[in-house]
Amino acid sequence: MSQSKNNVGAALRQKSSSVLAALLCILIGLIVGLIALVIINPEHAWQQGFLRIIQGGFYDFPYGVGKTLTNSAPLIMTGLSVAFAFKTGLFNIGAAGQYTLGAFGGLYCALILNLPWYVCLLASALFGAVWGAIPGVFKAYLNINEVITSIMFNWIGLYMVNEIIYARGTGAMYDANNTRTWKVADRSPDSLIPSGGMAELFHTPSTTISIFLAIAAAILIWVVLEKTTFGYELKAVGLNKNAARYAGINEKKNIILSMTIAGALAGFGAGLLYLSGGAEWNPLNTTSLPAMGFNGIATALLAASHPIGTIFSSIFISHITVGGSFLPTKYFPAEIADLISGIIIYLCAFAMLFRGLIAKKMHADKDTPDANAEPAPKAKKEGK
Repeated sequence: MSQSKNNVGAALRQKSSSVLAALLCILIGLIVGLIALVIINPEHAWQQGFLRIIQGGFYDFPYGVGKTLTNSAPLIMTGLSVAFAFKTGLFNIGAAGQYTLGAFGGLYCALILNLPWYVCLLASALFGAVWGAIPGVFKAYLNINEVITSIMFNWIGLYMVNEIIYARGTGAMYDANNTRTWKVADRSPDSLIPSGGMAELFHTPSTTISIFLAIAAAILIWVVLEKTTFGYELKAVGLNKNAARYAGINEKKNIILSMTIAGALAGFGAGLLYLSGGAEWNPLNTTSLPAMGFNGIATALLAASHPIGTIFSSIFISHITVGGSFLPTKYFPAEIADLISGIIIYLCAFAMLFRGLIAKKMHADKDTPDANAEPAPKAKKEGK
């Protein structure tokens, strides 16, 4: 019983230290952001700078909150993609490429095939899964590091999608006048994710039930990882491939499945954004990968790769990003919010160090004897 209580206490201290470490990263990032605002324009740094970033979408309620929820849904999914791979011992830095293929799959099914929204979402997940599986195959059978292959496939996917949409999709998918894909709401209304009253509530046409679908996906991934044999096997392979093989687990199959699922999550996230009308794909912007894929790394690190934690970290990142968009441009650049996010991301790399220090402090406090406590009675010696 005592051993069981100790294990529970250790688990609670570990979770508490993870939360405190994330909060410490956020606090330091906000302080540095405030210092940058003061350097740029000290007169307006607090009222029209820092407070607007802190208020986020609530500065322009309800529109700003709707915009935050719209951006949070795909960010939750890319964060889940990275976190899922982390949990299984892999570093999926290819979420941006999988997100790109997911966007193409969903838009193709919507604009060309005019399929229902749920079929288009499944297509987004399928395209992302295929793109994620390829680095998994290289890792499993050729032992090529997934970081190298996923980075390469990010760019391959980007240029391939841009070429197909621009060269082959003109008129069908691509609006040459606006240099973007056609609006899903105009070309295929049935392919648009229903708003469920969210658009009317927040006065933003792109706010749909996507946020609820993303939250449901996060809960599902948590259940798979923590409550199923399949999730246990995936984590076992990530911890030690040789030990997993000795235990009878097919490590090659599980590596491929891990990257496939990670890719499906990123692709699904792209579908949640583009099928909500939150954005149109611009094939002429060929020099940059979607930021959403790389921001997923930040949310996963901030959440310590916990699927439920990615919900809150994603909403927070979206919150301050939307707050940055409300900064008065005559005083501050909107990129200040990106600066704060970047600092938090950078500090997340030290989150493990912070967690270790916090856990050590908590453990030391636990072991420190109370000066006011009465000494334990000494055991009496038994006579012979």
